[in-house]
Amino acid sequence: MFSYYSSLSTELYDFTKPVGHSVRGDIEYYLERLRGTKGKILEAAVGSGRFLIPLLENGYTVDGIDYSPQMLTSCRERCRERGLNPNLYEGNLCNFSLPSKYEAIVIPTGSFCLIETLENAKETLKCFYSHLITGGRVIIDLEIPNGWRTGEISTSTFSLSEEEGILLENKSVEINWISQYTLSHLKYEKWRKGKLVDTELQKFKMRWYGLEEFKFILESIGFSEITCSAEYNYKKRPLKETQLITFEAVRKK
Repeated sequence: MFSYYSSLSTELYDFTKPVGHSVRGDIEYYLERLRGTKGKILEAAVGSGRFLIPLLENGYTVDGIDYSPQMLTSCRERCRERGLNPNLYEGNLCNFSLPSKYEAIVIPTGSFCLIETLENAKETLKCFYSHLITGGRVIIDLEIPNGWRTGEISTSTFSLSEEEGILLENKSVEINWISQYTLSHLKYEKWRKGKLVDTELQKFKMRWYGLEEFKFILESIGFSEITCSAEYNYKKRPLKETQLITFEAVRKK
């Protein structure tokens, strides 16, 4: 019934988040935090290259991995247009195996929260750990669902050209306080000259974590030197109003 980052969602993502588009300052923050990195970097949930390509253009060696073949196709096209040829892998974050070890693994702007279960999240972090060199680190953004309103429906229209556009309906379906997730349904409709030509329905589920909970998970896997920062201000203490928290942690062995 539901698609997962298929053709319409990829097309709209490319339109609204072009290469180099910084979401709340994420690109600038990560470039600062990665300063001095000489080894390889892996971007997990690389999508269509919005974040990857600026890193490449700043001289970093970056690989990417994503579960969506449509997103990866778009990413390859965008890289090719710019004369870039990074290693891009299709795979599930909770059980991937790549030929390289990395000095840093990054997953910005809340994409980690799209891993639906705690068990898969832990397996993902284990994969990250096993793919880091000794002294390598992860940088992970986590979203907090402040301002959630169950039942709220919003509709946005995006004009791709004079003849085509995409209509996006976002319905807030559920917040589960026990299992710590929110569930939305996203409906994409593509219109051409007033006629509906394509549609997709996407289940958008995001899991959130408490600060001490996520720190404990990282420690249980073997990470150390753990820091958390609010709203892309390094080591700024999160408050109850905070919507985005960035964790960093190091593999010491």
